[in-house]
Amino acid sequence: MADVPIRDPGPRGRAAADEALSPRIRAIIMAGRYYGMELDPGEFRNVEGAAAPTAASLSSWAQGAGMWSRAVRLNFRHLLKLHDSGPTVLLFADGGAGLLTGANTDEKVVFIRDPMAPEGEAAVPVDELRLSQLWSGEAILLRANRGRQEAEAPFSLRWLVGIVLREKSSLRDIGIASFTLSLLTIFPPFLVMTVTDKVLTYHSYSTLILMTVLMVIFIAYDTFIGHARRIIVLIVGVRIDARLNLHVFNRLVRLSLDYFETHPAGETMYKVSQIHRVREFMTGKLLSTFLDLITLCVLLPFLFFLNATLAWIVVACSTLLTLIILAFLKPMRVLLRRVIAADTAKQSALGETVFGIKTVKALALEPQRKALWDSRVAESGHARLAFGRLANWPQTLATPVERFMWMGTIMIGVAMALDSRNGYMMGSLFAFMMLSQRVAQPLIGLARLIEDFEEVGGAIGEAAGVLNRPLEGDAASGGLRPKFAGAITLEDVTFTYAGTKTPAIDRVSFAVPAGTMLGVVGRSGSGKSTLTRLLQGINRDYTGFVKIDGSELREINLRHLRQSFGTVLQENFLFRGSIRENILAGRPGLTLDDAVRAARLAGAEEFIERMPNGYETYIEEGSPNLSGGQRQRLAIARALITDPRLLILDEATSALDPESEALVNANLLRIARGRTMVIVSHRLSSLTECDQILVLEKGRIADIAPHLVLLERCAVYRQLWAQQNRHLEPRSAEQRAAARQPALGSAGLVPGAALVPGND
Repeated sequence: MADVPIRDPGPRGRAAADEALSPRIRAIIMAGRYYGMELDPGEFRNVEGAAAPTAASLSSWAQGAGMWSRAVRLNFRHLLKLHDSGPTVLLFADGGAGLLTGANTDEKVVFIRDPMAPEGEAAVPVDELRLSQLWSGEAILLRANRGRQEAEAPFSLRWLVGIVLREKSSLRDIGIASFTLSLLTIFPPFLVMTVTDKVLTYHSYSTLILMTVLMVIFIAYDTFIGHARRIIVLIVGVRIDARLNLHVFNRLVRLSLDYFETHPAGETMYKVSQIHRVREFMTGKLLSTFLDLITLCVLLPFLFFLNATLAWIVVACSTLLTLIILAFLKPMRVLLRRVIAADTAKQSALGETVFGIKTVKALALEPQRKALWDSRVAESGHARLAFGRLANWPQTLATPVERFMWMGTIMIGVAMALDSRNGYMMGSLFAFMMLSQRVAQPLIGLARLIEDFEEVGGAIGEAAGVLNRPLEGDAASGGLRPKFAGAITLEDVTFTYAGTKTPAIDRVSFAVPAGTMLGVVGRSGSGKSTLTRLLQGINRDYTGFVKIDGSELREINLRHLRQSFGTVLQENFLFRGSIRENILAGRPGLTLDDAVRAARLAGAEEFIERMPNGYETYIEEGSPNLSGGQRQRLAIARALITDPRLLILDEATSALDPESEALVNANLLRIARGRTMVIVSHRLSSLTECDQILVLEKGRIADIAPHLVLLERCAVYRQLWAQQNRHLEPRSAEQRAAARQPALGSAGLVPGAALVPGND
């Protein structure tokens, strides 16, 4: 058979010509392109100490890029069956790799393509003998992720049911085990009935011995089947839980930044946590009730066989219980919504206090936060009390019905047994009593399940309120992946935030070539940070065109765009872990030497070396063991580790002390070498070396030019410069004397008023 063609998206946006890449990595990249996926070799992370990329690490890399992948061991017969399944990566014993692109079952050969061969070179036919000299069976299966459409589907009960039904084989095994256990459930009542009616009545020892042997066999088999079923249920629960956790996290990190900026973190975490209640319901009560219904289907006919009159009484009581619960569902649904709203507000207050604990401690806001917490707890308590009172009524009304189902059937059965004309024996009554409880339990459980479903429905709604928000663009495969040089062009760009009418950016147009140091200045609210958000693709609903090297930003793959940008904010978050891990966060596959180079360029090397454990110094949450300047320099090093073609410093030096700021500014020219830099700063003195300075005023461009030109022709820039550098201008003696005069006296006194000791 002819070999399968490997689709090539063209040279644009690819770095596949990099000969330094491992053959195994290149093989995975080529296989990914066949399915329309462009894998970034910078995201690959090999197992430490491995001489060549391992099958497990390569498979994990492909999965992280959004593909389905499995590391497997195959033989030559398996390869012959893969003639129409797309490319498969074969890992050779010498650290190399080959790309299986087809097979000819008649001639017993497979077609192998060398990933290091020139583009367009045909695959080579290889027989089993030649292949066995290089290949020991390691392979990586790849294909497009068929679960992508499922992952994009809205989060709902229907979606959850689909997740559960994916475990068809395990659910089938559980059903078979449950049916077997249901059949075995008949044996104990049958044993009691036989012992009562036969052994005791006729003093039959042989029957007793037989029943004893059967009982031992029954106990052993019942124990084994029950153990196996519990293990399978546990495995199914763990698998579903893992899928749910992966789906929730993937959806959460793909939400737009706008959502997180407008919703409290505590509220989001509480709503997302509700999904675990849903999972517990589906693998707990729902599954157990389903299994009990299997028991019901088996036992109910046997119950009617024993006594139809008593069986109808059990069914009637169970139906009455269901009607009682259904009658209370609607009012309970209303109160449940109040409970959910109160719990959400309570969790939001707790999360806000925890995340803002530094401010709470600094401003002594504990009493105010405690008062807020007390009110939230009270609201939640009142809502739960009202819900609990209403929910108590179904239980109260159901109790006499449940008791009659058990005790009433006994009394009626005894009365029937006393009536000799019915011929109803005591053994049959005992058997019916034992089975009726097993039959009534799933009927009552089904009624309770309807009540529990209301709470689960509310939990699904809470989680769906977060997970079904609009997602950012497809980070795995969608969009262009151009190789950036760094030229930035804005053409008539206008952007307005939701809920406002005044544009944050209003008809902005400018262009800077690659390698430019562009400063961005302006008064507060002039649109400086908005401009950087547009460049990072955080907000894409603008009008006009934002282009990077001629490619419209909205057409560029979002992950590729942000990986090509290095961004340093005024307040940067450092993760729990070592300094080395934080610097290498964007490129976990790099080494300590790379971290050292980035730290040196950011001016962080000198303080890292003074740390007790150097680059392995552990950073706790909130990085309390680092100063603000140290955190900022680590953030700059983290941004530089990816060697971005474009670097954004958004007020990155405003929180630095003078020494740290001077150190970073001294390195700016070295940092800017070979890349485009966009530096947003209120401190104009740090921008004097920029090639161009963009001056914004109320969302519009006031001017764009170098520092000296702006001082001459831009009134806005000249005013900002004068305000920040007034202390450098010489002042007369009268001006200095006036500056020393207080504008207001202490404690609200007018100028010149005497201060009374003890009242300041």
